[in-house]
Amino acid sequence: MADSPFPRSSRTGLLRTTLNSSMAPQNLSHSLLILEQSNAEQEDRSLMENTGDDLDRGQSRMDVLYPQFFDVLQTQGAGQEAFEVIQALTHVCRGVMEQLELDIDHGMGGEQGTRQRESLLTWLRQEINTWRLLHALFYDRILLQTDRPADDEMQDGPTLGGSEKEVIQQLYALNATLREYQLVVDWLEACYDRGEQQNPLHAHDRMMAWENTLFQLENLQGAAFGKGHEIVTRLDPDAPVREKRPLHALDEEDNLRLSRAIFELIRSGRVDDGLKLCKHFGQTWRAAILEGWRLHEDPNFEQNVSGLHEKLPIEGNPRRDIWKRCAWMLADSKNYDEYSRATAGVFSGHLGSLKTLLHSNWHDLLWAHLKVQIDIRVESEIRGCCLKNYQPMPDDYWNGRMTMEQIFDELNVAKDASVRDYAQGQQGIIQRHLILDTCGELIQHMVRWVEKDTAQQSPHQLRFMAHIVLFLRQIGRVEQERQAEKIVAAYVEALIARGEPQLIAYYTASLSNPLQVKLYSRFLEQVEQKRPRELAVDAALQAGLDVEQITRVTVENIRLAHQSLGEFGEPKSGEISAIDQRKISALEWLTYLPEQRGELLWQANAMIRTYLASNKVECMRQTFRMVPADIVQQLVSLYGSVDNIPPREECCLKEYLCYKVYLSGVDSFVEWNRLQQNKPKKPLASHAASSQDNFTERMASERKEQAHRSEVVRWEHKVKEQAKQTIETLYNVLMFPDKGWLVDPFIPKLPENAVQLNWDHRLLQMEKLRSICIPEIALLLNEVMFKSGDFAGCVRLADEISSENRQLYKVYTKHKLAELLAKIADASLELLNSKLDPWGYPITT
Repeated sequence: MADSPFPRSSRTGLLRTTLNSSMAPQNLSHSLLILEQSNAEQEDRSLMENTGDDLDRGQSRMDVLYPQFFDVLQTQGAGQEAFEVIQALTHVCRGVMEQLELDIDHGMGGEQGTRQRESLLTWLRQEINTWRLLHALFYDRILLQTDRPADDEMQDGPTLGGSEKEVIQQLYALNATLREYQLVVDWLEACYDRGEQQNPLHAHDRMMAWENTLFQLENLQGAAFGKGHEIVTRLDPDAPVREKRPLHALDEEDNLRLSRAIFELIRSGRVDDGLKLCKHFGQTWRAAILEGWRLHEDPNFEQNVSGLHEKLPIEGNPRRDIWKRCAWMLADSKNYDEYSRATAGVFSGHLGSLKTLLHSNWHDLLWAHLKVQIDIRVESEIRGCCLKNYQPMPDDYWNGRMTMEQIFDELNVAKDASVRDYAQGQQGIIQRHLILDTCGELIQHMVRWVEKDTAQQSPHQLRFMAHIVLFLRQIGRVEQERQAEKIVAAYVEALIARGEPQLIAYYTASLSNPLQVKLYSRFLEQVEQKRPRELAVDAALQAGLDVEQITRVTVENIRLAHQSLGEFGEPKSGEISAIDQRKISALEWLTYLPEQRGELLWQANAMIRTYLASNKVECMRQTFRMVPADIVQQLVSLYGSVDNIPPREECCLKEYLCYKVYLSGVDSFVEWNRLQQNKPKKPLASHAASSQDNFTERMASERKEQAHRSEVVRWEHKVKEQAKQTIETLYNVLMFPDKGWLVDPFIPKLPENAVQLNWDHRLLQMEKLRSICIPEIALLLNEVMFKSGDFAGCVRLADEISSENRQLYKVYTKHKLAELLAKIADASLELLNSKLDPWGYPITT
């Protein structure tokens, strides 16, 4: 198992002897060197401000987090691997942060680019800190806490009679609440950032304390100091308070700086470095005072395992109770500077001294409260379990006990506006609920942010929240799945705007099926090119999405969408509008999976019905081309045999063949009409022949006439053949087998999902198309036969319309039937003019 994302000590809280390591304090020469380097970097940055080599101002650096988070989650597993994923996410964010810092150091993007990157850095630091908090807390809650709960009062706590160290070791082992308090303190210390504050010891590298005061006391008549400056007369540590006189002004300033540096080290958890700092600057008594908080343990009272009668060193402070009371009094006194008071307050549980100094930062105030609460609980346990008389602590000390909820309530109403703003901001709310382990309320807050301020939520905020939800879901801390899905869905929508199919498919797969279909189909609607469509389908298959349902919904959404034609209106006859082209192109989504051939037919037929009703024949042809030519063979091979084809596919197949026959008849008629109207033109007549015309001109004229006659003969033959073919193809529509054109074949029962398919609506559409198309086909057929001289065929057409076999007359209105009968009557009249009876038979007497 990987380690915690921030340093974890085997002995937490008051048991720690070594915290985060630090480097030695800076001396004067080192500080000056750093100052010179900083000035040189500022000069270099000013030279690079206008290079213009970074247009996105660091956004591309941040955007790599999308695929990198995806890569990390692909390796995700259950149990302990979830915490390894959190560490990996933290590492990824830290890498991006280092890149941004490097860009800032190089001055990329100028001043505006630097400001943008600093804003991104601020967000990344907060995100990294939250990931580290989440890892530390839930690692303890999920993997380390036992099944037996331990309350704050420790009713089943340590046994009586142990040493202070043993008692607190058992307390931390049994009390999960106190252990979580310490984890949060460790987190706050590890995340402590001094910001851009100047090093308080930048000009000091002395090994002797208060040398200016010593010098003045040894040279009381020194002219450099003059008279009237009263300072202490002794150099013991208590002299300034006892005599109520200050040190030399320079020493007072040095003291304040040292106190500040010590407190900052303690705030960052580096107590031992604070001790080294005291010794480095010659104030060993201050280092000794800082040792007084350590827990006492005398190993000589225990059984000597080795059998050697040697006295072992005593750990901690045997008079810790007296030291603690004195430290409380120091922290409560006004005679010391605020940093010295706060330092004493950290180890004596004095909240007032800490709040006075740390009033402007949410993390600092939380750290102060938790240090006090840990101190009170530890002190209470020691005094309750150790057989020893302790010096009493003031009542105000014990009255400072608070719950975590009370601490956060106080932070929410803090006097400082920056504290309130952070407490009520997104990061503050997220960190608060993670600490309180109120995951349900956290998710509700996230949902409100997503629903109310979706436009204001940056994609990276959505990424951050979505991955928190995914982690909480994996460890079983999500109570309302629908609420959690709203957050992940918002992140998916942000990814859709970026158009990365693998990421979209992966995160969509974590949602419920209805949301999967809704979101991924929305993404597919935006993909227009062939290769990106193939990649989108492959990504969906790899993620385990229901590709069949998603592509079906995608096609239906595009097909049923109502869009305006724009300023140009309908295109010219024979052209396809961009809207229709998009709808027809959407059928490509149904061509990738062989098992979707039936759905392809269903959607294509639905489009063709619409286009046929709108008389958009060219759109019909384009839609027809989207269906594979061997669709019949594919369906048969898919279901094994013709008898096994389901009812819907069987009806779709016949409807498709009906349209195929219809298009064939219309195309044949168009070709016949074109041929019939393109009769070869007779050559221009030459002028009247004269005696002067020569023989050559007459021969040329005769050859032209002969060629024209030959062309007319060929044309007549072509027209005749085309008319014959057209009559045949048009009759195929009228005489379509199996109950007729656009009539479903006999099926034992309707499909199971007939209601969802709008089956009845489809039948009404087909019946309406029959009433439109069959009379038109009959008129076209009559026109071809009439112009071809087949008047008897025109009359026989009436027999086909009136036949009870197909009952085509039922699709006619009175007006359309009268129109057809008038045409047939004209043909009968032509027959009578040809000395035949009205039906085309010879007249017999």
